Amino acid sequence: MSVVILTVSEDEADIRLDRYFRRHYPHLTQGALQKLCRTGQIRVDGKRAEASTRLQPGQSVRVPPIPMAAKPAKDAPRPLDERLVREIQGMVLYQDKHLIVLNKPAGLPVQGGPGITKHVDMMLDGLRGEPDDPRPRLVHRIDRDTSGLLLLARTPGVAAKLAEAFRGRDVKKTYWAVVVGRPDPMEGEIDQPLARLGVGANAIMVAADRKDPDGQYARTTYEVLDSAARKFSWLALSPLTGRTHQLRVHCESLGTPILGDPKYGGATAHVEGFTDQLHLHARQLDMPHPAGGRLTVTAELPPHMRETFRALGFTPGVTPKPSRRGG
Repeated sequence: MSVVILTVSEDEADIRLDRYFRRHYPHLTQGALQKLCRTGQIRVDGKRAEASTRLQPGQSVRVPPIPMAAKPAKDAPRPLDERLVREIQGMVLYQDKHLIVLNKPAGLPVQGGPGITKHVDMMLDGLRGEPDDPRPRLVHRIDRDTSGLLLLARTPGVAAKLAEAFRGRDVKKTYWAVVVGRPDPMEGEIDQPLARLGVGANAIMVAADRKDPDGQYARTTYEVLDSAARKFSWLALSPLTGRTHQLRVHCESLGTPILGDPKYGGATAHVEGFTDQLHLHARQLDMPHPAGGRLTVTAELPPHMRETFRALGFTPGVTPKPSRRGG
């Protein structure tokens, strides 16, 4: 083992030194890292540095000899089935060297869990540009029954930037839904706290009293884009917070549950003559691009929603192509 000099990449701008080491040497404990800093064995541009030091692209990091962690013997991972590679690649709406945007089909879970044998996360190796490229990372999630836009980051640094944008107000998310009934008023904001009821797979979210200590702040704006004889409405929904099942519970709280919702709305949500699937689609993302400017991506409706739109006379128009402006 010998001293190694690493160069901070553009992707790692403003990362803390301790997080930088966790990324490159995940087996190194925080205590051991701090000791190496105190004794001057870790240096940045030749100078002593603390664990909290922020790094900038182009800086050099001196890494003293660090024993590698023992790796348990295991079989080599199986390559991803070619059918799954084609399937995940067929979902790509936009990609560049920083990020990927997918149009996820309804019914496909984003991550694994009890009884789940196929999900987006297990398919991400199919989106590596080259075998040595980092595995793309999920930036956020949408429900299994929800179709539409899902954002991936190509590198850990981009993932951190995008996650920060999602936590703030920099990302505008627009969903389309078909609901049973017509909200009154036709547009507005739903400011309704939510609380979890139950545990595990059977847990649901419910509207909570504002004084409920378990209630989570939740806000959604909505607008009726069209309606059919007051019996069904096409809504544009924009969540201002990111609670579990937020849009589904907020639509139910308006008295207009989402058509085909298997978990909320009761019998009202299930109408004979329409496909009994959740009619909720992550339609558009308008977001800051990690390399500058803004990116807007729009996803086509899934087949069951296109069929319902035709039956109700709703006209979604032409889906615009992805666009990046500025930067």
